[in-house]
Amino acid sequence: MQIAVLTFDGFNELDSFVAAAILNRLRGQGWAAHITAPTPQVTSMNGVTVARQKPLEFAAEADAVIIGSGVRTRDYAADADLLARIRLEPERQLVGAQCSGTLLLAKLGLVGDLPACTDLTTKPWVIEAGVEVLDAPFVAHGNVATAGGCLASQYLAAWIISRLAGEPAAEAALHYVAPVGEKELYIARAMATVRPFLPVEAAA
Repeated sequence: MQIAVLTFDGFNELDSFVAAAILNRLRGQGWAAHITAPTPQVTSMNGVTVARQKPLEFAAEADAVIIGSGVRTRDYAADADLLARIRLEPERQLVGAQCSGTLLLAKLGLVGDLPACTDLTTKPWVIEAGVEVLDAPFVAHGNVATAGGCLASQYLAAWIISRLAGEPAAEAALHYVAPVGEKELYIARAMATVRPFLPVEAAA
């Protein structure tokens, strides 16, 4: 499985790196989560500069896509040329958005009139875009999911792994990153959050 983690200048490190790290726990099974960006390098909201692993156009061919958030998302949401480069097909891809990434998802027309999750800072902008915002960390409608709050990135990762490799694989990936002494509690809470949005066959 190839996953694109869309990452733009001003990105939130937690959104991009936490999700990518959890997803890459399945590297032994042929999975790879790539930092995917519109430019060769991107700098985070805290000044961390990284080289992209894939160009933005890679999102069109990935099996799953996560749209990360950042402090410049409103600028990107108003950039028609940039949005035109993001080509997603929820009919065949899993698509997730983290925090202000939900605003980009809305501008791409992939939220519609369905309720979504986002962070508290972005909430007014997402509402302005015509989307109902839930007071919840995670929600999924078919192949499209949204998460609100930086540490909700674990839910996007767990949802993608559960959908494409099954719940046991998701639990194993979470077990590695969960705090020592709290692993069972951590996994149980994460899976309880995403399980209501999994097809029966994915949960099996």
